[in-house]
Amino acid sequence: MERFFRYTLTLLIVLVAGSQFIQVITRYLLEMPVMGLEEATLIPTLWLYMLGSVNASREDTQIRANVLDIFLKTDRARAYLQALADTISVVVSIWLATWAWDYFSYASRIGKSTPTLYIPTIIYESALMVGMSLMIIFTLWHLLRNLAYLFGMRQAPDHPSGDPDYPETAEVQEFKVLTDNKKDRNND
Repeated sequence: MERFFRYTLTLLIVLVAGSQFIQVITRYLLEMPVMGLEEATLIPTLWLYMLGSVNASREDTQIRANVLDIFLKTDRARAYLQALADTISVVVSIWLATWAWDYFSYASRIGKSTPTLYIPTIIYESALMVGMSLMIIFTLWHLLRNLAYLFGMRQAPDHPSGDPDYPETAEVQEFKVLTDNKKDRNND
């Protein structure tokens, strides 16, 4: 799953950035805009937004304001808070998914296409429904894992305890490795 998201999101970013680069070059330098490029760019852009959100839900790295984590001292208290946050996220996501379903149903019934390239708009309009569905699934997964910890079916919480003022992220670990390597070279 990790590999799928890594390569898919990288491909989508390259497509969006490349098409924007082409549009800037052709429109402003060559003064010959590529007709329909905005329409074609809309497809990878919307899928990039939604799959990026799905990936953040999968990794459980959505942006949060974890102010209460500072005051909670035990893993159990943090797991309660996380389970509450996951429950609220699932409820709100289901509510939004019902709207996404209504829009998807409308879009598939109407059968619109883009004005210049005649691309069926359902290709990118379906991204919202697919993304919301996957986000609900991953958030439910994290909720169940937190509940399993709270009910004693798991030994460790999803979010291990640490200093909330100095979170241990992959970037922090990578920086530590790089600085340790630099120290080792200086000692030689």
